[in-house]
Amino acid sequence: MTMETKPSNISDSNQEAEPDQLLDDDGNKNPPVKKTSSCTGLKVFLAALSFSYFSKALSGTIMKSSITQIERRFDLTSSTAGLIDGSFEMGNLLVIAFVSYFGAKLHRPKVIAVGCFTMALGCFLSAMPHFFMGYYKYETTSHRAASANSSFTLNPCSLHQDVNDTVLEVSRAGCEKEPSSYMWIYILLGSMLRGIGETPITPLGISYLDDFTKEENVPVYVACLHTIAMMGPMFGFLLGSLCAKLYVDIGFVDPGSISITPQDSRWVGAWWLGFLIGGATSFLSAIPFCFLPKSLKKPEEAKDKTSHGLLENMDAIGNKFSPEKTKPRKWSVMLKDFYNSLKKVLGNRMYFTFLCCSLLQFSSFIGFVTYKPKYMEQQYGQSTSKSNFLIGVTSLPPVGLGIFLGGLIMKKYKMGIVAATKFSLTMSFLSYAIGLLHFFVGCDNHVVAGMTVSYEGNPILYHNNSLFSECNSHCKCASNVWDPVCGANGITYVSACLAGCGTSVGHGKNTVFHNCRCLEINSSWTGNNSVILGQCPKSDDCSTKFIYYTVIQVMGGFCYALGATPSYMLVFRCVQPELKALAVGLFTLVMRTLGGIPAPVYFGAAIDKTCLKWGSTSCGKRGACKLYDSNAIRNVYLGLGAILRGPSFLIGIIFYTMIKKHFQNKKSSPVENGQEDAAMNKEDNCKIKERLPGSSDAENESSI
Repeated sequence: MTMETKPSNISDSNQEAEPDQLLDDDGNKNPPVKKTSSCTGLKVFLAALSFSYFSKALSGTIMKSSITQIERRFDLTSSTAGLIDGSFEMGNLLVIAFVSYFGAKLHRPKVIAVGCFTMALGCFLSAMPHFFMGYYKYETTSHRAASANSSFTLNPCSLHQDVNDTVLEVSRAGCEKEPSSYMWIYILLGSMLRGIGETPITPLGISYLDDFTKEENVPVYVACLHTIAMMGPMFGFLLGSLCAKLYVDIGFVDPGSISITPQDSRWVGAWWLGFLIGGATSFLSAIPFCFLPKSLKKPEEAKDKTSHGLLENMDAIGNKFSPEKTKPRKWSVMLKDFYNSLKKVLGNRMYFTFLCCSLLQFSSFIGFVTYKPKYMEQQYGQSTSKSNFLIGVTSLPPVGLGIFLGGLIMKKYKMGIVAATKFSLTMSFLSYAIGLLHFFVGCDNHVVAGMTVSYEGNPILYHNNSLFSECNSHCKCASNVWDPVCGANGITYVSACLAGCGTSVGHGKNTVFHNCRCLEINSSWTGNNSVILGQCPKSDDCSTKFIYYTVIQVMGGFCYALGATPSYMLVFRCVQPELKALAVGLFTLVMRTLGGIPAPVYFGAAIDKTCLKWGSTSCGKRGACKLYDSNAIRNVYLGLGAILRGPSFLIGIIFYTMIKKHFQNKKSSPVENGQEDAAMNKEDNCKIKERLPGSSDAENESSI
């Protein structure tokens, strides 16, 4: 039946708009709204929603790609940095359940617009600390040498002894006046604000599409949304790579005075610039939604899908609604309805089982993505900039392609709920099996004298006192400083002082230290006794293993993404149609609350346990970690993710068994090869979804 509005005939208009009036409680008092063309309006909404998906993914990825830079800039532990990252989910937790339910009864496009504006405000707030802090002062013992004339010669040992007490006294006096130690709270609040703004986009956007389009086209639209959304992380990581190359105080500090490079663990890039760009993108994404209508003309199938169950529940099939039945409901009635709807969704055993399975998968995924740049940096010796770049150009395109192909496969083979479950579970397990290969392509520790190897070059266990040796005993060096230098023998020393160097030549990045006594300990070394600033690179063998790591990432990500769209469709295919917005919102709420918030924290806390060398703040307190145990971080980072995902497949098998058993009982003929006939699958979905409240029929046990 075609929906039309006739301004000259009020009664006809009211009759035709009745399904919309039921969905929109205030429809009785307002005159009928003229519906936008389904073809044009739906395309505009899909384009606007796609751009909002892109902008929210871009902003979220900027946080992920900048988390290491923020950790260094504010001298935070990984667990604290994980808390900042998880504050996005805290914002979702505050409002998502109510937005998902009550937002569906309001002007959904305008609610989404408000959310996008809020996201923009959160991005700008996150960037604000940079403009109120002083210049970044990285940890070093060679400031005088760095600023000296290239022909001037200094003794690193004498340098340390002369200025150490003075510098320490000035630093402690300055730290009392420096407010920057708490400025990271603004980033946390900005991230939380982004989470609040992002809340309405997915549940209201998906439910809007599902209401006004044919059911068979929904998987393709969802696949398109997620494919375009994957462009956000791709551009986000590329933008993060660019920002990481730029020094944090670019334009305000003389580049020649900087003695560190982007490969150094003390380097901090222009993390704030990405947030400004992300905020501008989110602001632009809000504008189209301000001009979109509250509802569109419905295809007949979509109209039946959204209104039929509601009409049954109102005992009004084939009847015309009277004005008394379309009056706006009171808030107390709406709250009671919300409670009953929530009870129905959580009481659905299939939905609850799928929720538990997805929670374990998502927890592993969020922890893996949050610390992926850090892992690549510490395990394979890559810079933060290069890590972000490689993630953007190698890992994300296969994932985007897999999501899109998954939607096409689901449409082409007319997958029902059973086939979609089987396909999704198979692809996820294949990705899991491929991911286990990461354990076999790890690299050894950085060769650091006194920490991972002795000064003679032999492997040792880490002990703090082993930083001192006979070769540097005359220097009286500080053990809490991290100012690494690379010796000509391929060994990294914590500082030029601890390398026992006697002289230095040059300034800035070109400083070279000579007459380093600790290089002479190794009797097999016959080269020069000089060191340069920075850590020594890892071996060529590690570079080869990094290639294998990248290939495994591409294969695993593609397989996982193939099953993503069928898996996502399961969220609102096993609940009543009028509850799908609440089901999607509740699903997102649980994922963010129990997965997105704690996962970065406990992943970060576990990674902190693998730290070999902590930095020091200007106040003498412990700062960010500068060096990790490569073997330990590999076992913790990969192992924790594997432990979380493993049990999810057992729950997934239970979910598949419940789905298959339910549909076999409902069909007059047995299911063959997991493929359901399209017409019969549609009929069964209606039987599952369109239940009368309080029904005691045993057939409806899945929704009890």
